Amino acid sequence: MSSVAVVLFTSDLRLHDNPVLRAALGDADEVVPLFVRDDAVHRAGFDAPNRLAFLADCLADLDAGLRDRGGRLIVRQGEIAREVKRVVERTGADSVHIAAGVSGYAAQREERIREALAGTGCALRVHDAVVTALAPGRVVPTGGKDHFAVFTPYFRRWEAEGVRGTLAAPRTVRVPDGVSGDALPDRDTIKNLSPGLARGGEEAGRKLVTSWLHGPMAGYEDGHDDLAGDATSRLSPHLHFGTVSAAELANRAREKGGPGGEAFVRQLAWRDFHHQVLAARPDASWSDYRPRHDRWRSDEDEIEAWKSGRTGYPLVDAAMRQLAHEGWMHNRGRMLAASFLTKTLYVDWRVGARHFLDLLVDGDVANNQLNWQWVAGTGTDTRPNRVLNPVIQGKRFDPDGAYVRRWVPELAEVEGSAIHEPWKLAGPDRAGVDYPDPVVDLAEARSRFERARGLD
Repeated sequence: MSSVAVVLFTSDLRLHDNPVLRAALGDADEVVPLFVRDDAVHRAGFDAPNRLAFLADCLADLDAGLRDRGGRLIVRQGEIAREVKRVVERTGADSVHIAAGVSGYAAQREERIREALAGTGCALRVHDAVVTALAPGRVVPTGGKDHFAVFTPYFRRWEAEGVRGTLAAPRTVRVPDGVSGDALPDRDTIKNLSPGLARGGEEAGRKLVTSWLHGPMAGYEDGHDDLAGDATSRLSPHLHFGTVSAAELANRAREKGGPGGEAFVRQLAWRDFHHQVLAARPDASWSDYRPRHDRWRSDEDEIEAWKSGRTGYPLVDAAMRQLAHEGWMHNRGRMLAASFLTKTLYVDWRVGARHFLDLLVDGDVANNQLNWQWVAGTGTDTRPNRVLNPVIQGKRFDPDGAYVRRWVPELAEVEGSAIHEPWKLAGPDRAGVDYPDPVVDLAEARSRFERARGLD
């Protein structure tokens, strides 16, 4: 009688460099490649349309890759532990393999599955360094602390530790007969998508990796903040869904080398850093990592202006409109938009983090929430009171205004850096420009923030 293992795909929707899949294949004669559309994700409001559409692409691509190898993907919908147990009982599986996660949800999911499998004779095997390049907790500070709170010392240890080797994709996947599943989700049935949303799936992700490594990455160190140049990898959605392996990406970027490769690997380490913080402090997804005793404001008109890209500050508005159109935003834009909401409007970072999660296709709890906290000054930033001025940021990272013109067409006729201060336009230059005045004066907002934080 053939032995059976279950591969429970979560944030690792790929065949290449997947330790979960390789371990299951080594553990049994046949495997059940399983993905469960967990009801808990829906109840938490985390199944935003953009991510659902990207997920549909990923699952279709994963199923196609498995079929090329003689297998297929089994998709179920319901409570995840119950569905896993049903598959185990149907197949007599001896083991269930899953990638380790760091969020509170991931910990609860693992516990629910473990409890459901109790008494079945089926073991739950959890695999590290699948979602991240280096497993959270692999390196810790001296002195008994369970995680690094500052990036630079973490990065030194991360580099010294090294990333695991890359695993090849399997050639054959045998699935036992008689295991049924639901139909694959259909992207075309999902409403309220960002019109410029990218396509998902491992095939698309690997093509993007190849293109990135053999071209734009070489200029990444100098160009990563160039908003108009868009000289970033755009791989964050693929890393979030695991269609691309962080470990493989780090290895291949190091092989290419050069300043661009080194700068890009550093960004992968930043991603791992946030995961190890959240693994140690899962409450940081919604609670201040380092409380500043903020007395947040809540002006609904200002919040709505920020969400809709109508603040009167062109670079902020361009970034927010890119988010709405693509379900993605340039990282420099994310920092500026977050700083404007939390430091200029002085609105609770959780309001912004929730809005980002509603739209971002790469909406990852560890990176989204902890980056928001970093900018808000409640997280790991060693300079918690820094404020990003949208005018200065615009003149520095979009000096000719090309990024603003792309996303704020009302200002398309404004020439040069004057585009970043449209309220100063006069006479014919101002005529016909249908663009709002600033929702707040920057100097007054800075003074208000400093008083609130006790810095004046």
